[in-house]
Amino acid sequence: MEGKAINAALMAVQRDLKAPKSNTNSFGKYRYRSCEDILEAVKPLLNENGLVLLLGDTIEQIGSRYYVKATATLIDVATGDTITNTALAREPEEKKGSDASQVTGAASSYARKYCLNGLFAIDDTKDPDTDEYRRESQNRAVASGNGNANNVPRSGGNGAQTGAQAAKTANDKASAVRALNEEMKRTGASGKEVQQIAEAMVHKSSVNDMTAYEVALLAKNLEAELAKRAGA
Repeated sequence: MEGKAINAALMAVQRDLKAPKSNTNSFGKYRYRSCEDILEAVKPLLNENGLVLLLGDTIEQIGSRYYVKATATLIDVATGDTITNTALAREPEEKKGSDASQVTGAASSYARKYCLNGLFAIDDTKDPDTDEYRRESQNRAVASGNGNANNVPRSGGNGAQTGAQAAKTANDKASAVRALNEEMKRTGASGKEVQQIAEAMVHKSSVNDMTAYEVALLAKNLEAELAKRAGA
């Protein structure tokens, strides 16, 4: 059956591929993998399974905005059969300190990473927008009161939070952090830029020190603050 060999080869790559998250977002306090991490990990497996990977980009206009469309094409060297996957990333309207080519390059890297994620079925269960990440954030926030989740006061008196109140506070904080991470991705803001804006807006430089309200406020105003700085 046509495509059988390449499908089997791709299955082997998906089974064996390990692409750890070797980079850290210092402001959002989460780890992530880059397009380069994936390519470094997958190249030996492509060679073992007789496959060639080609990556390319095109620019597409949707409405008034421009997107980079990344295309990953897997080629079976023996048969010539191919498998293709695509992904889109929107270019930010402007990014302080970057020329037009750098803005496009950043969108290209982002699109290529998620194109490869889809092609190789890379599992991102601990990315900031997942339930596991939210649960971990909740546990950290609940434990922060006395250094141990079991030590969170159960009484509502004297201003102490109950376990339910602490969990809600943690959930609100995790939701706000996810919203901020999404805004950073959408606008192309760097961790350093966001840190500077946070210091000016709420006088804090780390999300760990912010309340849920402060993180949400930062996320809501991030694009406007970036635009102000770009026009300064």
